[in-house]
Amino acid sequence: MPLFLLPYPVIDPVMLHIGPLPVRWYAMGYIVSLVAGWLIAARLARSDALWGAVRRPAPEKLDDLLVYVAFGAVLGGRTGYVLFYNLPYFLRNPWEIPMLWNGGMAFHGGLAGATLGAWLFARREKISFLSVGDLCCAVAPLGLFLVRIANFIKPELWGRPTDVPWAMVFPGAGPEPRHPSQLYEAGLEGLVLGLILALAVRAGAFRRPGLTSGLFIGLYGVARIICEVFREPDPQLGFLFGGATMGMLLSAPLVILGALVVLYSLRRGANATDDLAAEGR
Repeated sequence: MPLFLLPYPVIDPVMLHIGPLPVRWYAMGYIVSLVAGWLIAARLARSDALWGAVRRPAPEKLDDLLVYVAFGAVLGGRTGYVLFYNLPYFLRNPWEIPMLWNGGMAFHGGLAGATLGAWLFARREKISFLSVGDLCCAVAPLGLFLVRIANFIKPELWGRPTDVPWAMVFPGAGPEPRHPSQLYEAGLEGLVLGLILALAVRAGAFRRPGLTSGLFIGLYGVARIICEVFREPDPQLGFLFGGATMGMLLSAPLVILGALVVLYSLRRGANATDDLAAEGR
């Protein structure tokens, strides 16, 4: 038992009630991140200085992009959780698969679904899929930050037992003090990654289609692997082998993929738009 503990700030997981309908912090995290991300993306899309000659989504079309990406993220996130984290349970209880209000979303599945949504939008609009992805990835850390804070409030996805001075005893996690790993993830995947991408965009990353996307994918993978060292594995899975968790295994390919996308973008050079636009057809 550590000498000092931070008290866990117990917060009602229901943010407010609209009549008989409870609005949870978890759902609000997704809603606010989508709306705020849409507003920030619109501002970025209007800035000619950030894009140069690179074609990007028209600001007036971002409503449609939001719908494509939101549906893809939710469907992909739920599908990823079902397949990778709790398949035996859902095979026994398939009627619970649509019950999103009970929790259970996987970032890696959400990323795949959002990517598919962005690709469909780019194909419809006949613009570069990489540039659409860059715009989405530039605002994605905001959503990661808000959802990880919601994980902390719920609480869920807590850390491993520890004796660090900032350890907390989480309701429902037993008597052991644990890492507040949700806050670690909010900091690394949200604040730090968001700052890095903001600096990259300001330095001209949008002028090299794919650069922002590659940075996001690769650096998220690194951040997630680091945070998994402190996060308690999902109880239904535990450690897989050699101390690895499912989150680590799913994130390792992202590091490689992100590096390859960054190298591809840098080799293509700035303002390579003509043949990239063909990817949206």
